[in-house]
Amino acid sequence: MMQRQRTDFVTRNPRRSIYLLPNLLTSASLFSGFYAIITGIEGDYQASAIAILISGVLDGLDGRVARLTRTTSKFGLEYDSLSDLVAFGVAPGILAFMWGLQDYGRLGWLAAFLYVATTALRLARFNVLSHAGNGSTKPYFLGLPCPSAGAVVATTVLVYQHFGIYGPVRHVSILIMVYCLSFLMVSSVHYHSFKEVRWLQQHPFSGMVALILAIMVVAMEPKVMLFVLTVIYVISGPLLMLRPRSLRPKVVCEERNVSSVEVAGHRENGQNHNI
Repeated sequence: MMQRQRTDFVTRNPRRSIYLLPNLLTSASLFSGFYAIITGIEGDYQASAIAILISGVLDGLDGRVARLTRTTSKFGLEYDSLSDLVAFGVAPGILAFMWGLQDYGRLGWLAAFLYVATTALRLARFNVLSHAGNGSTKPYFLGLPCPSAGAVVATTVLVYQHFGIYGPVRHVSILIMVYCLSFLMVSSVHYHSFKEVRWLQQHPFSGMVALILAIMVVAMEPKVMLFVLTVIYVISGPLLMLRPRSLRPKVVCEERNVSSVEVAGHRENGQNHNI
Protein backbone atom coordinates (compact mmCIF):
# COMPACT_ATOMS: atom_id res chain seq x y z
CA MET A 1 0.00 0.00 0.00
CA MET A 2 2.81 2.41 0.92
CA GLN A 3 4.68 1.52 -2.26
CA ARG A 4 1.61 2.27 -4.36
CA GLN A 5 1.15 5.67 -2.67
CA ARG A 6 4.78 6.52 -3.30
CA THR A 7 4.47 5.52 -6.97
CA ASP A 8 1.32 7.60 -7.35
CA PHE A 9 3.07 10.62 -5.78
CA VAL A 10 5.99 10.37 -8.21
CA THR A 11 3.57 9.97 -11.11
CA ARG A 12 1.58 13.04 -10.12
CA ASN A 13 4.73 15.12 -9.44
CA PRO A 14 7.24 14.15 -12.15
CA ARG A 15 9.07 17.48 -11.92
CA ARG A 16 9.19 17.76 -8.12
CA SER A 17 12.74 16.36 -7.98
CA ILE A 18 13.88 18.39 -11.01
CA TYR A 19 13.02 21.64 -9.21
CA LEU A 20 15.80 20.87 -6.75
CA LEU A 21 18.56 21.27 -9.35
CA PRO A 22 18.22 25.00 -10.13
CA ASN A 23 17.54 25.76 -6.46
CA LEU A 24 20.66 23.85 -5.46
CA LEU A 25 22.68 25.94 -7.90
CA THR A 26 21.14 29.08 -6.42
CA SER A 27 22.04 27.84 -2.93
CA ALA A 28 25.62 27.22 -4.09
CA SER A 29 25.75 30.78 -5.45
CA LEU A 30 24.45 32.07 -2.11
CA PHE A 31 27.08 30.06 -0.25
CA SER A 32 29.84 31.43 -2.47
CA GLY A 33 28.57 34.97 -1.89
CA PHE A 34 28.51 34.46 1.86
CA TYR A 35 32.05 33.05 1.71
CA ALA A 36 33.09 36.18 -0.20
CA ILE A 37 31.76 38.31 2.66
CA ILE A 38 33.69 36.33 5.29
CA THR A 39 36.97 36.36 3.37
CA GLY A 40 36.57 40.05 2.54
CA ILE A 41 36.19 40.92 6.22
CA GLU A 42 39.18 38.75 7.10
CA GLY A 43 41.34 40.54 4.53
CA ASP A 44 41.70 37.71 2.02
CA TYR A 45 40.67 39.90 -0.90
CA GLN A 46 41.71 37.49 -3.63
CA ALA A 47 39.57 34.67 -2.24
CA SER A 48 36.66 37.08 -1.84
CA ALA A 49 36.95 38.26 -5.44
CA ILE A 50 37.17 34.72 -6.80
CA ALA A 51 34.14 33.69 -4.75
CA ILE A 52 32.10 36.53 -6.28
CA LEU A 53 33.08 35.39 -9.77
CA ILE A 54 32.10 31.82 -8.92
CA SER A 55 28.72 33.10 -7.75
CA GLY A 56 28.33 34.78 -11.12
CA VAL A 57 28.93 31.51 -12.95
CA LEU A 58 26.46 29.64 -10.73
CA ASP A 59 23.90 32.42 -11.09
CA GLY A 60 24.07 32.09 -14.86
CA LEU A 61 23.71 28.32 -14.67
CA ASP A 62 20.66 28.13 -12.41
CA GLY A 63 18.48 30.19 -14.71
CA ARG A 64 19.53 28.27 -17.81
CA VAL A 65 19.02 24.92 -16.10
CA ALA A 66 15.55 26.01 -14.96
CA ARG A 67 14.62 27.04 -18.51
CA LEU A 68 16.04 23.90 -20.09
CA THR A 69 14.21 21.62 -17.64
CA ARG A 70 11.09 23.84 -17.73
CA THR A 71 11.13 24.20 -13.96
CA THR A 72 10.96 27.97 -13.68
CA SER A 73 8.80 29.16 -10.79
CA LYS A 74 8.01 32.27 -8.77
CA PHE A 75 9.75 30.69 -5.79
CA GLY A 76 12.92 30.24 -7.84
CA LEU A 77 12.75 33.84 -9.06
CA GLU A 78 12.41 35.25 -5.55
CA TYR A 79 15.05 32.93 -4.11
CA ASP A 80 17.44 33.83 -6.90
CA SER A 81 16.92 37.54 -6.22
CA LEU A 82 17.66 37.14 -2.51
CA SER A 83 20.77 35.15 -3.37
CA ASP A 84 21.88 37.80 -5.86
CA LEU A 85 21.48 40.54 -3.25
CA VAL A 86 23.97 38.72 -1.02
CA ALA A 87 26.39 37.56 -3.72
CA PHE A 88 26.38 40.67 -5.94
CA GLY A 89 25.26 43.37 -3.53
CA VAL A 90 26.50 42.80 0.01
CA ALA A 91 29.63 40.82 -0.90
CA PRO A 92 31.05 43.30 -3.49
CA GLY A 93 30.03 46.21 -1.27
CA ILE A 94 31.96 44.83 1.70
CA LEU A 95 34.90 43.84 -0.50
CA ALA A 96 35.08 47.32 -2.03
CA PHE A 97 34.88 48.96 1.40
CA MET A 98 37.45 46.73 3.10
CA TRP A 99 39.83 46.88 0.14
CA GLY A 100 39.62 50.41 -1.20
CA LEU A 101 37.11 52.65 0.59
CA GLN A 102 38.00 52.54 4.30
CA ASP A 103 40.34 55.52 4.18
CA TYR A 104 37.61 57.78 2.78
CA GLY A 105 35.62 57.62 6.00
CA ARG A 106 31.97 58.52 5.71
CA LEU A 107 32.21 59.00 1.95
CA GLY A 108 33.60 55.48 1.65
CA TRP A 109 30.99 53.59 3.65
CA LEU A 110 28.21 55.64 2.06
CA ALA A 111 29.49 54.53 -1.33
CA ALA A 112 29.40 50.91 -0.18
CA PHE A 113 25.87 51.33 1.18
CA LEU A 114 24.72 53.00 -2.03
CA TYR A 115 26.06 50.05 -3.99
CA VAL A 116 24.08 47.57 -1.87
CA ALA A 117 20.93 49.71 -1.99
CA THR A 118 21.01 50.13 -5.77
CA THR A 119 21.55 46.39 -6.16
CA ALA A 120 18.39 45.77 -4.15
CA LEU A 121 16.49 48.33 -6.23
CA ARG A 122 17.79 46.79 -9.45
CA LEU A 123 16.60 43.33 -8.42
CA ALA A 124 13.22 44.60 -7.24
CA ARG A 125 12.66 46.39 -10.55
CA PHE A 126 13.62 43.28 -12.50
CA ASN A 127 11.19 41.16 -10.47
CA VAL A 128 8.35 43.59 -11.14
CA LEU A 129 9.05 43.45 -14.86
CA SER A 130 9.26 39.67 -14.78
CA HIS A 131 5.88 39.38 -13.07
CA ALA A 132 4.48 41.78 -15.66
CA GLY A 133 5.87 39.61 -18.46
CA ASN A 134 8.41 42.16 -19.72
CA GLY A 135 11.59 41.33 -17.86
CA SER A 136 12.89 37.98 -19.04
CA THR A 137 11.97 37.88 -22.73
CA LYS A 138 13.78 41.02 -23.90
CA PRO A 139 17.20 40.78 -25.57
CA TYR A 140 18.35 43.77 -23.52
CA PHE A 141 18.49 44.55 -19.80
CA LEU A 142 17.41 47.87 -18.38
CA GLY A 143 20.34 48.96 -16.26
CA LEU A 144 23.61 47.20 -15.58
CA PRO A 145 22.99 43.64 -14.29
CA CYS A 146 24.21 43.28 -10.71
CA PRO A 147 26.36 40.17 -11.47
CA SER A 148 28.29 42.27 -14.00
CA ALA A 149 28.73 45.09 -11.48
CA GLY A 150 29.98 42.61 -8.89
CA ALA A 151 32.37 41.15 -11.47
CA VAL A 152 33.86 44.60 -12.09
CA VAL A 153 34.60 45.02 -8.38
CA ALA A 154 36.06 41.50 -8.14
CA THR A 155 38.23 41.73 -11.26
CA THR A 156 39.49 45.17 -10.20
CA VAL A 157 40.86 43.60 -7.02
CA LEU A 158 42.42 40.77 -9.04
CA VAL A 159 44.04 43.04 -11.62
CA TYR A 160 45.61 45.14 -8.85
CA GLN A 161 47.05 41.96 -7.35
CA HIS A 162 48.33 40.97 -10.79
CA PHE A 163 50.51 44.07 -10.73
CA GLY A 164 51.75 43.34 -7.20
CA ILE A 165 49.35 45.46 -5.10
CA TYR A 166 47.91 43.04 -2.55
CA GLY A 167 46.93 45.11 0.46
CA PRO A 168 44.20 47.73 0.86
CA VAL A 169 44.55 50.58 -1.63
CA ARG A 170 43.61 54.24 -1.56
CA HIS A 171 42.78 55.71 -4.93
CA VAL A 172 39.97 58.01 -5.90
CA SER A 173 39.26 55.90 -8.99
CA ILE A 174 37.91 53.11 -6.75
CA LEU A 175 35.48 55.51 -5.11
CA ILE A 176 34.34 56.86 -8.48
CA MET A 177 33.98 53.33 -9.86
CA VAL A 178 31.64 52.26 -7.03
CA TYR A 179 29.44 55.34 -7.48
CA CYS A 180 29.31 54.84 -11.26
CA LEU A 181 28.37 51.17 -10.95
CA SER A 182 25.62 52.09 -8.49
CA PHE A 183 24.20 54.65 -10.90
CA LEU A 184 24.34 52.32 -13.90
CA MET A 185 22.44 49.55 -12.10
CA VAL A 186 19.38 51.75 -11.57
CA SER A 187 19.68 53.67 -14.83
CA SER A 188 17.71 53.11 -18.04
CA VAL A 189 20.85 52.24 -20.01
CA HIS A 190 20.39 49.17 -22.21
CA TYR A 191 22.72 46.19 -21.83
CA HIS A 192 22.69 43.14 -24.05
CA SER A 193 21.41 40.04 -22.25
CA PHE A 194 23.08 37.50 -24.60
CA LYS A 195 20.10 35.18 -24.14
CA GLU A 196 19.56 35.00 -27.88
CA VAL A 197 22.59 35.55 -30.11
CA ARG A 198 21.39 35.04 -33.67
CA TRP A 199 24.87 34.90 -35.14
CA LEU A 200 25.76 31.90 -32.93
CA GLN A 201 22.52 30.17 -33.88
CA GLN A 202 23.15 30.76 -37.59
CA HIS A 203 26.86 29.87 -37.45
CA PRO A 204 27.29 27.25 -34.71
CA PHE A 205 30.70 26.00 -35.93
CA SER A 206 32.17 29.49 -36.23
CA GLY A 207 30.70 30.31 -32.85
CA MET A 208 32.43 27.29 -31.30
CA VAL A 209 35.77 28.36 -32.80
CA ALA A 210 35.29 31.91 -31.51
CA LEU A 211 34.44 30.57 -28.04
CA ILE A 212 37.59 28.43 -27.99
CA LEU A 213 39.71 31.41 -29.03
CA ALA A 214 38.10 33.54 -26.32
CA ILE A 215 38.89 30.90 -23.70
CA MET A 216 42.51 30.81 -24.88
CA VAL A 217 42.83 34.59 -24.65
CA VAL A 218 41.39 34.63 -21.13
CA ALA A 219 43.59 31.71 -20.07
CA MET A 220 46.78 33.57 -21.01
CA GLU A 221 46.20 36.32 -18.42
CA PRO A 222 42.97 35.52 -16.54
CA LYS A 223 43.04 38.43 -14.10
CA VAL A 224 43.75 41.06 -16.74
CA MET A 225 41.48 39.69 -19.47
CA LEU A 226 38.51 39.17 -17.15
CA PHE A 227 38.88 42.76 -16.01
CA VAL A 228 39.06 43.99 -19.61
CA LEU A 229 35.98 41.99 -20.65
CA THR A 230 33.87 43.19 -17.73
CA VAL A 231 34.86 46.81 -18.30
CA ILE A 232 34.04 46.51 -22.02
CA TYR A 233 30.59 45.20 -21.12
CA VAL A 234 29.99 48.06 -18.67
CA ILE A 235 31.03 50.63 -21.29
CA SER A 236 28.95 48.96 -24.01
CA GLY A 237 25.69 50.14 -22.44
CA PRO A 238 26.37 53.90 -22.63
CA LEU A 239 27.85 53.41 -26.11
CA LEU A 240 24.61 51.81 -27.28
CA MET A 241 22.72 54.86 -26.04
CA LEU A 242 24.88 57.07 -28.26
CA ARG A 243 23.52 55.43 -31.40
CA PRO A 244 20.75 57.13 -33.38
CA ARG A 245 17.33 56.66 -31.83
CA SER A 246 16.13 54.63 -34.83
CA LEU A 247 18.94 52.09 -34.29
CA ARG A 248 18.52 51.71 -30.53
CA PRO A 249 17.02 48.48 -29.15
CA LYS A 250 13.29 48.65 -28.63
CA VAL A 251 12.77 48.06 -24.93
CA VAL A 252 9.56 48.88 -23.11
CA CYS A 253 9.96 51.78 -20.71
CA GLU A 254 10.61 50.26 -17.31
CA GLU A 255 9.01 53.02 -15.28
CA ARG A 256 5.81 52.64 -17.29
CA ASN A 257 5.71 48.91 -16.59
CA VAL A 258 6.29 49.44 -12.90
CA SER A 259 3.56 52.04 -12.71
CA SER A 260 1.04 49.83 -14.50
CA VAL A 261 1.74 46.95 -12.16
CA GLU A 262 1.42 49.19 -9.11
CA VAL A 263 -1.87 50.64 -10.35
CA ALA A 264 -3.23 47.16 -11.01
CA GLY A 265 -2.12 46.11 -7.53
CA HIS A 266 -3.85 49.09 -5.92
CA ARG A 267 -7.04 48.35 -7.82
CA GLU A 268 -6.93 44.70 -6.79
CA ASN A 269 -6.30 45.63 -3.16
CA GLY A 270 -9.17 48.07 -3.28
CA GLN A 271 -11.52 45.41 -4.64
CA ASN A 272 -10.43 42.96 -1.99
CA HIS A 273 -10.96 45.58 0.69
CA ASN A 274 -14.45 46.28 -0.58
CA ILE A 275 -15.26 42.59 -0.57
